[in-house]
Amino acid sequence: MMSFRAQAMWIATAATRITAVSILAVSAASAQQLDAPIEKRMEANADGAASQKRVEEIATATDSLIAEYRLTNKKIESLNIFNRQLRAVIESQNEELASLQRQIDDVEEVGRAVTPLMLKMIDALDKFVAVDVPFLAEERKNRIDNLRVLMRRSDVADAERYRRILEAYQVENDFGRTIEAYAGTVNKDGKEVPVDFLRIGRIGLLYQTRDKSEVGAWNLAEKVFQPLDSSYTNWVAEGLRVAKKQAAPQLIRIPLPRPEKATGTGGEG
Repeated sequence: MMSFRAQAMWIATAATRITAVSILAVSAASAQQLDAPIEKRMEANADGAASQKRVEEIATATDSLIAEYRLTNKKIESLNIFNRQLRAVIESQNEELASLQRQIDDVEEVGRAVTPLMLKMIDALDKFVAVDVPFLAEERKNRIDNLRVLMRRSDVADAERYRRILEAYQVENDFGRTIEAYAGTVNKDGKEVPVDFLRIGRIGLLYQTRDKSEVGAWNLAEKVFQPLDSSYTNWVAEGLRVAKKQAAPQLIRIPLPRPEKATGTGGEG
């Protein structure tokens, strides 16, 4: 049988054990009650970190968009300035085009007026050659014929036509202040006799036969070649040597038409 003391000790030990069990039970219950708030707090912290990360990402994206917006505004401003300048250039070009078109219209109008003038100039030159001293007749006629052909060509501009006509006029003008020797023929009794011609400007056209047996001159009044007396033989020969650059320039004696009187008569002397 257990003694009283032993019973008391057993009871105390049991009570202690019950108390410890109770404390453990209470501790376990408290721990279970604290786990839920801790988990929620941890979840809240995780959510907060995710939210902060999203905020930072949004802030970064916003900064990038703002920078891009500002850059785009600068580009738009530059394009506006460029467009204003381009509009000014286009307006200037349009004005220039309008001016060029007016000039083209004027050129066409001038061209229509110049063509009859050029034809008249060719006709006048042709008539002048026909009544002039008959030197280099074939060459001068061919030059005028070529001008007429030139006027019919569609691939030649009016400026080139006009230049060629003026050139022909200049050639004719130069004949009046030069001396020249060239070969040709003179019709004598229906036969073409070879001669050497001496042209002195437009005031004299003389010839010498190849055998030097005869010299003559163009009679402007009668429009024929006439023989000269033998006193002119040496002068014509000397003139030919000067024209051919075989002798130094010098004064020579040639027959010239007398100045016309009021009655219009003339002759040689």
